[in-house]
Amino acid sequence: MKYLAQQAINALQLGSIYALIALGYSMVYGVLSMINFAHGDVFMLGAFFCLLLIAIVPVPFWLALIVVMGATALLGTLIERFAYRPLRNAPRVSAIITALGCGLVIQNTTLGISPYARPMPRLLDNVSYQFGGLTITTLQMIIIGVSVALMIALDFLIRKTSFGMAMRAIASDRATVPLLGIPANRVIAITFALGAALGGAAGLLYGMAYPVVSAAMGISVGWKAFVAAVIGGIGNMRGAVLGAFLLGGVEVMTVAVLPSTYRDLISYSLLLLILIFKPHGLLGKPTLQKA
Repeated sequence: MKYLAQQAINALQLGSIYALIALGYSMVYGVLSMINFAHGDVFMLGAFFCLLLIAIVPVPFWLALIVVMGATALLGTLIERFAYRPLRNAPRVSAIITALGCGLVIQNTTLGISPYARPMPRLLDNVSYQFGGLTITTLQMIIIGVSVALMIALDFLIRKTSFGMAMRAIASDRATVPLLGIPANRVIAITFALGAALGGAAGLLYGMAYPVVSAAMGISVGWKAFVAAVIGGIGNMRGAVLGAFLLGGVEVMTVAVLPSTYRDLISYSLLLLILIFKPHGLLGKPTLQKA
């Protein structure tokens, strides 16, 4: 039982990182009904921005987190403005191809600058604490705490503020929103910025937890976070968090009892199994359209 409880702590750490990335996928899908396939590479750039920042000037963890989130938020805004906005009324396949193209451009640009994996320097001292036979480190507490704090802040923003109301209005009826005086383009741009900021934070935290960063890390981790968003119900914020923790738990527990080569097999089998019985995800709902 102690061994399984220890693995549950590891699952919380991994699920927290997946949740931050999955929220970015769900936010963009909620307001535009499109999948931002470049989001995984924005996550990867978050880790590289942190690496570059530390190489230029040593900074504490909190300052690095703020700077990285700001940089990725700016990147997300630029991607929306120059890559996605001109195609907003184009066929959906055009937006999908553009999203894939943006991801490939980011990935290959990073690969050209840094073709090899690089170690992530430590931003803080990692101290271990014992509680009833369980071990939890400072790093794990910070990753889980920061992730949960960002999730709560985002949930409050969406449900309790006028900006969140505007986001939900756009998700409900984007064509009517401008007629009500809501600046739809501004709301959508901020949504992309928020999603990218969460992805950048996840990149920094992931680099601290698994201290090797590479240009390819956005593919595997980004797809896992996308799977988590689909499991929970794409477009549903709380569903994305639920799917992320569920996927993180399945991955960690699989490695704990089976060879690590079974991890992806079990994870994607879980996706297929859930979608067979819940096609819209655990918390997702079918979109109703007037005939």
